[in-house]
Order: sequence, then structure tokens, then C-alpha cells
Amino acid sequence: MREPVLRVENLRVEFRVRAEWYPAVDGASFTLERNQTLALVGESGCGKSVTALSIMGLVPEPQGRVSADRILLDGTDLRTLDETKLEALRGDRMTMIFQEPMTSLNPVMSVGAQVAEALRVHRGLSRADAQAKALAVLEEVKIPSARHRFHDYPHQFSGGMRQRVMIAMALACEPTLLLADEPTTALDVTIQAQVLGLLSDLKGRHGMAMLFITHNLGVVAQIADRVAVMYAGQIVEEAPVHAVFANPAHPYTRALFSAIPRMDRAEQSLAAIPGRVPPLNDMPKGCRFAPRCPLRRDGCEAPQVLAAAAPGHLARCHVATNTFAKEYARA
Repeated sequence: MREPVLRVENLRVEFRVRAEWYPAVDGASFTLERNQTLALVGESGCGKSVTALSIMGLVPEPQGRVSADRILLDGTDLRTLDETKLEALRGDRMTMIFQEPMTSLNPVMSVGAQVAEALRVHRGLSRADAQAKALAVLEEVKIPSARHRFHDYPHQFSGGMRQRVMIAMALACEPTLLLADEPTTALDVTIQAQVLGLLSDLKGRHGMAMLFITHNLGVVAQIADRVAVMYAGQIVEEAPVHAVFANPAHPYTRALFSAIPRMDRAEQSLAAIPGRVPPLNDMPKGCRFAPRCPLRRDGCEAPQVLAAAAPGHLARCHVATNTFAKEYARA
């Protein structure tokens, strides 16, 4: 059996708050296969971006610290690599697209030079060869008149075009793993659809694995193969995308779907999720969604683990996995 491109086991990321350490990501585990997209979904503050940053080795120290049983990229444990070896991997075998391209691109370098820089650093190409390859990549991500705009600067591009430049930089060295942190959030709907289509096409063309971070379930339906729903630093549900949309198991996932407007209903009231994501230093015991959950009952304060709610469908919920009924039957 072929080894997954990415295997994360028991990832824990902690940050210091008033001299105490608190987990922003607590026990996250998942795998990502070649030519597959895993969508990481949840509200702001759930730990999605921190998960991606920890894989890239970009969690700042000493304010944060990362531990895991394993973080394997093509069989290589990233935890065992020093910073020099990690720098050689970043931008080459694994790359990341950030949410706001204007703050990620260098404002005093032309876009062509920024794409070519990765090729010179990681592939050792000459300036002429790197520029030729960079131009080909910019054309691949459909930058209009790429040859004439090669020496333009980021401020001369629209938001959608800047995001395409970021995608070109990420794909220049043909990585095996792409981490995309809400790359379409700042774009209007039309441009968003174009960028999603582009990412999907490029993923299939290059055969890479993609971790796609978003809070937009509509985007998930368009681009993902599998979905992992995060809440308060924990993965609370994981399944193929069609299973999550057809039969969401965890109450939090159901609440997210209930908050989406329906186009087939003339009159409707949106169901807001009461409360808010708990702060790092005040996490509830047991199920972290319990204080906001309409299905809360005695026993939800007990430790919860990801368990099968259906074949190939995991949920971190005693109710969804029928744990209460099984315990009663054993009693």
C-alpha cells in the first residue's frame, strides 16, 4: 500500500498565556493522499491555521511549542529535521498559500522575480532559466499577458491576480503537498470560483495533495474530497465530503449547516450557534461543544474520542456515535 503524502498523528500545539501553557490544537490526527484534497473546516479560532503553520514549522518560539507522535511528509518525520533542512523543504516539497496575498508578497520585488526566486533557491537554476520557468508557471495560472506583466509589482495587480501569483509561487517547484489557508476569503464570488477551479485543475495536473482551510462550506462542496471539522482545537468529525453533506454526524457540523441560507426557500430564519468558541485558558471538560450544544446531556463532560458514527465516518460525540446506548446495554 502506498504511503500517504502527509500523516499527522496526535498533533498538539500550545501557546503561553500568563506563564501557563494552553493547547490551541489538541490531539489532531489525519492523513492526506496524493491527488486528494482534505478540507479543514471550522469557525475562526478553532485551530485550523495553527495546524497548517505547525506542519510547515512556522509556529513562533518561545511563545508557542509543537509536539506530535509523528508528522510525516513522504515518510520523512518533519519533527526530526533542523531549521536548515526545513527551509530546504518549504517552498519545494511543501508550500503554503496564505489568506491575504498583499501582505505575503514582497512589495518591492516584481512578481516574476518572486516566482523565479523559489526556482533559483530550490532548483539551482540560472537567472535566465528561472525566469523562463517562472513565466511558464504564471501562464499556467492564467495571468493575462503574463510576459508583459512579468516585471510588474504586486500593487499593480487586482486581488484575484495577486492570489494567482501566490499560487504560481507555491507551485513553481511542483510540490507534493500544498497547504492553502483560506485563499479565497478576500475575493468576490466570481473570482473565488475561478481560483477554486484553477486549484482543482492544478492539483489534478500535478498530482499533489492539498490541505484546504476554510470556514465556507460552499467552497468545501466544490473542491474537497474529504472533510475534517475542527472545533476548539480538536477534530470533531471526519468523513468523505458527500457523507458530511448528506448526513452530518456531530452537532457542531449540523449547526454549521443550519446557519447556511437556503436558496430554495423564500422565507427562512437562520439558526445562529449560541455562545462562542471557548478561550484557550477556559476549555470545558469532555465535549468542548457541550455548552453550546442542543443535544447536551449527562455524560458529555466525560472524555470523548473520534469514533465511528458510520462506516468511514468519524465523530467526537457520545450522542452521534451512540456511545450512551452501548454503555447502557453493557450495564
